[in-house]
Amino acid sequence: MSAGSERESRGGPAAESRPGVGGPGSPATPGPGAGAGSSTDAPRRGWFEIRWRQLRRAPTPVVRAVLSSVVVAAVLGILFLAYDRVLDAGADLPGGDLRVLAGFLFVAAVAVLGSWLTYLVVPQPGRPGVRSTWSAALGLFAALPIAYLALVLLFQVVKPLLSALGC
Repeated sequence: MSAGSERESRGGPAAESRPGVGGPGSPATPGPGAGAGSSTDAPRRGWFEIRWRQLRRAPTPVVRAVLSSVVVAAVLGILFLAYDRVLDAGADLPGGDLRVLAGFLFVAAVAVLGSWLTYLVVPQPGRPGVRSTWSAALGLFAALPIAYLALVLLFQVVKPLLSALGC
């Protein structure tokens, strides 16, 4: 190894000409007030504060996707709960007790209708007015958990509450 290449590998003249290695093209060295502990750094937030801020400032496409799925789940959930209550009251409907099939159809309908509504109301990011499968996929990813949360809410909270009230 020559003396010139040894000097270049330790930050000599060749290193000074490369940006980011201490040469004229590299960023300035931070002053004494900058760094990890300076007063200009943003304050550290706790886990709950970060999640609360994310909830308050959610992106518009996500809010629209969730709301469209919630509306579909609420409407279909009321119908499903009414069907369940009628069967509990002893009604003899054609086909018998099809609550399991109705539950499956509820989840499928919320997923399909939630995706379709999201496709209609959410444009593709960066391309206003353009609908794409991205919007439908966003709706599907929002609709599936909402469908199952709606089932839990309906049958673990609303149905016992209605029974306790005598409705």
